[in-house]
Amino acid sequence: MPITIKSAREIELMKEAGRILEIVHDELGKALKPGMSTYEIDRLGEELIRSYGCVPSFLNYNGYPASICVSVNEEVVHGIPSRKRILKEGDIVGLDAGVIYKGYHSDAARTHAIGSVSQEAQDLIRVTRECFFEGIKYAKEGNYLYEISGAIGRYAKSRGYGVVRDLCGHGIGANLHEAPEIPNYEMNRKGVKLRRGMTLAIEPMINIGTDEVEWLDDDWTVVTADDSLSAHYENTVLITEGDPVLLTLSK
Repeated sequence: MPITIKSAREIELMKEAGRILEIVHDELGKALKPGMSTYEIDRLGEELIRSYGCVPSFLNYNGYPASICVSVNEEVVHGIPSRKRILKEGDIVGLDAGVIYKGYHSDAARTHAIGSVSQEAQDLIRVTRECFFEGIKYAKEGNYLYEISGAIGRYAKSRGYGVVRDLCGHGIGANLHEAPEIPNYEMNRKGVKLRRGMTLAIEPMINIGTDEVEWLDDDWTVVTADDSLSAHYENTVLITEGDPVLLTLSK
């Protein structure tokens, strides 16, 4: 699949998709509390998405059964919401969601602390977010894709964390997953040259322990191989001739 350069009209639609997804994430973050099931999170997320006239990007995508990926503690990504999985004080929970607005997708993830969490967990959430911002320093026209990847990976490694290698970010637009793939670690080549109008979902997935992951029997949920905590942070990013525009983060 070739990399798509978005027209002005497409960019406006993606900006609106991103604006709505940011609101959804903000509302979900406020609602999280001990005793809440991951199923309740998914229900609330889908209601919010549909209340803005959008469709959840993830629901039934390649068979995924929910609207919000809810990943707790050692779950890296793609956790399936369940009535039986109850959040408790001290957990961390990654929420990954996307919306379709008039045919165009946005995609973003946040990791939240549930109540009071360990310093180790707080640091992991903070550094994962910082990894994203280290990467997008290079997200502008004329730079190369893997400059973003290298910056994310170096920052995480410099702080002693494992960088998930089996999953990566991606292009986004009329399709949820488009070219190019965006690793979160240093590559031995440059990758494609960035051009204005590219839209990318950049998403560090960072572990306290090993970078190795495993898939559970549901064929969706990805967990750390050593059961260590994992965090996820993602935004949909528009490449311009100057600083990138974060379509899913306005503040």
